[in-house]
Amino acid sequence: MHEADSHQDYIKMVTDMILLCGTLALSLSFWVLSILISAYSGTLSPVSPWRWLLSLLVPLVLSVRAVKRRSLDWTGALGAMLVGFVLSMANLSFFCSLLFFFYSSSRLTRWGGGAKRKIDADYKEGGQRNWVQVFCNGGIPTELALLYMIEAGPGEVPVDFSQHYSASWMCLALLGALACSTGDTWASEVGPVLSQSPPRLITTWEEVPAGTNGGVTTVGLVASFLGGLAVGGAYFVSQLLFVNDLHLANPQWPIIVYGGVAGLLGSLLDSFLGANMQYSGFDSSVGKVVSYESVTTRHISGKPILDNNTVNLFSSLLVALILPGLAWGAWPH
Repeated sequence: MHEADSHQDYIKMVTDMILLCGTLALSLSFWVLSILISAYSGTLSPVSPWRWLLSLLVPLVLSVRAVKRRSLDWTGALGAMLVGFVLSMANLSFFCSLLFFFYSSSRLTRWGGGAKRKIDADYKEGGQRNWVQVFCNGGIPTELALLYMIEAGPGEVPVDFSQHYSASWMCLALLGALACSTGDTWASEVGPVLSQSPPRLITTWEEVPAGTNGGVTTVGLVASFLGGLAVGGAYFVSQLLFVNDLHLANPQWPIIVYGGVAGLLGSLLDSFLGANMQYSGFDSSVGKVVSYESVTTRHISGKPILDNNTVNLFSSLLVALILPGLAWGAWPH
């Protein structure tokens, strides 16, 4: 038994060394490539090798750890590595916000499992997520991060519409998408456990069973605002740490409030779409709310048009498109 454990430890050590060496080689290769492109085009500033290393190594380590903790499956881990690489390469504030979203959501998913198992027919221990769920929550931020790099290049800039209009718009759009996902997740994970009153359908305000798509509670709405607020706080703190000459830009504290508004708005949009475009019915054979039609299922709300992942995607897209324009008019100058 001791020899078998030693052999497994040795294999694990060798595997970790291979991954580390491969990551170092890949980061150096990308750095050399960026220098060559910069020399050829004359417009692209080469990216530091340390940034390449950070953007490759940190998402890799966190994704492997998430698989071991059953927060992600292997497809989800590959998707998370891609999303993490793009966001950390573009702007460290993006990555810090993403990291807070993932960590807090994973912790809350594990919390109150007993209560959630009673109302959720699709409940999975640990909430293990696959690549579809990763991209439905991280796809919009990834696209925005790529657009940000095309517009402003890799690096951190303050949110200041007078100096960096396009970059500021993309920063707020990306933060809004992440705050939307965080707010919806916090509401879904906290509401069913702490709420003492049954949810109400957002379209009719009638009481519905717990687990109904489009059902909201006061506890859930407060949690969605606090989740977005926390993501905005993570973005704000990272701005203080990584942005140079921040005192020369417009005040950055509204980022925190913006995150809270995005979290609440995202949760409301998610509930509205869910109430109309996701089927919810009570299946008497299992005693829970389900998303399929059957002879034992009584219809509650919605039509079978979208699933939960698609609703999350559309919600974050709408917040990313709508909220930065509203923020631009109210942002302090």
